[in-house]
Amino acid sequence: MDPAAEEARHLGLRFQQGFLAGRRLSAFPWAHESIATEPLDELYDVLADILNKEESTTCYKSYLLPTGDSVTLSETVAIISQGTTGLVTWDAALYLAEWAIENSAIFSNRTILELGSGIGLTGIAICKTCNPKAYVFSDYHHCVLEQLRENIHLNGFVLESETGNHTKMQSQNQRTEVMDLQGPKITAAELDWDSVTKEQLSQLQVDVVIAADVVYDPQITSSLISVLQQLSASKTAGKPPEIYIAFTVRNPDTYHLFQTELGKVGIGWQVVPTHTKNLFLYDLHSNITLLKLLA
Repeated sequence: MDPAAEEARHLGLRFQQGFLAGRRLSAFPWAHESIATEPLDELYDVLADILNKEESTTCYKSYLLPTGDSVTLSETVAIISQGTTGLVTWDAALYLAEWAIENSAIFSNRTILELGSGIGLTGIAICKTCNPKAYVFSDYHHCVLEQLRENIHLNGFVLESETGNHTKMQSQNQRTEVMDLQGPKITAAELDWDSVTKEQLSQLQVDVVIAADVVYDPQITSSLISVLQQLSASKTAGKPPEIYIAFTVRNPDTYHLFQTELGKVGIGWQVVPTHTKNLFLYDLHSNITLLKLLA
C-alpha cells in the first residue's frame, strides 16, 4: 500500500473511532490537506448544521473491541451530572480495559468484583473479551446504578436476578429478541464502602478485584482503604484475591496519601507495566498508573 493510501486508511479509522466514541468534533483529525483530497461541500454543510445545534445532555458511545464487537454505552455529556461524576467514562477506565484485554488470562473463568464501576465500560469490555465466570459490578449512587444496569442490558447481558424471568420468556417461544445466557453470571450491586462488612465481601468469593479512577478525593480514601483491607483478608480457595487499581494522577498529594494509607494497614503495592496496544481514544499524555496490591 502506498504511503498516501495508508495515511488515508489510518485517518479513516481515527474518524470511525472518534465518531463511534462520541468524541467532540474539535477532537477529530480534520487534516484532509495532508492526504491531498478535497472533502465534499455537503460535508461542510452538515458539519456547520451540527455545530449550530444545541447538544443533548446524554448520548450513546460505542467503543470498538479487537474481537470486532463493541461496547455501547449511554453516557452524559457533562462531567458532573445529577450530583456525581460517575455518569461518564474516564480515561483510567479505558486504560484498565485495554490492559485487561491484553491480559485476559487473569480474568478467564474467574469471579471478578469491580469497585466504582460507573456506567460499566471496563466491566462490559472484560465480560465480552476475557471470559470471566462471574462479574460483580458495584457502585453506590442510585443514578449511576440505574445507568449501569441499562448499559449492561444494552450490551446483550442479563443480570443474575433476571435470569429466571428470561428463561420463562424463552420457554414461551415469544418472538422478542432474547439475550445469550452462556456468558458470565453478572450482578450489579449497591456497595457502600462505609457500611459493607467483611462477611458480606467474603460471601462474594471473588478471585480478582479491580477499580478505575477511585483514587481522586482524599475524603473517600479511608473508606476505600477499609474495603481493600477487608478484601485482602478474604480468601477464595485459600487465596486472597488479586487486586488492581487504575487511576489518573491528577494531584500527587492524593496519590501519595493513598500509598501511605495502604502502608498503614499492611498492604504493599507494585506498579504494573504498561500494556502494548492502544485500543481506545483518550489522552495518551494522561498520567495513568495501574497498581497491583500486595496483601
